[in-house]
Amino acid sequence: MNNRSEQNAETNLLQQTIEDPLRRSLLAALPILPFLGSRAFAEEIIDLNWSDLLPEGETTIPNELRGLIQHDDAPLLSQQPPSSDVRGDWNGKIVRLPGFIVPIDYSGTGVVAFILVPFVGACVHVPPPPANQLVFVTTQTPYENDGLFEAVSVVGMFGVSSLSTQLAEIGYALSADKIEPYRA
Repeated sequence: MNNRSEQNAETNLLQQTIEDPLRRSLLAALPILPFLGSRAFAEEIIDLNWSDLLPEGETTIPNELRGLIQHDDAPLLSQQPPSSDVRGDWNGKIVRLPGFIVPIDYSGTGVVAFILVPFVGACVHVPPPPANQLVFVTTQTPYENDGLFEAVSVVGMFGVSSLSTQLAEIGYALSADKIEPYRA
């Protein structure tokens, strides 16, 4: 008798689903639900370079930062040039940006938070660039980097941020979906 009741309930549910367009639509959408969580799949990736992050009118990173090696005991953060402004053009967009990793936090065998910088040694051997030339990157999947001098390409959700670390003031943030070695 219990099997008969279960069978009737299943038949009624099936009949209701066939007759109700909303239920049919929801049922038809079930197979694609796993793909809806992937941000990179849903949007076109915008390729950025470091000059794109500069406000209109600024054209390059200050020359005094390139090739400058720190030899005294002053903290590098105190030597960071002021940032004129950041750009919000790509807030909430999926972008790809190449750069170099300055690790902030590790989990297991890989880095899960880092500062993406435009040139080798930034924030480590030389004063940090302006905040509008630094991106704080977080990732759910630890990235096993080969060291500070490894060039990477990062893809993920980009936005303006105001973050202060012991190394630098940072103007942007990126939630990484993908990190891979940079290929020119």
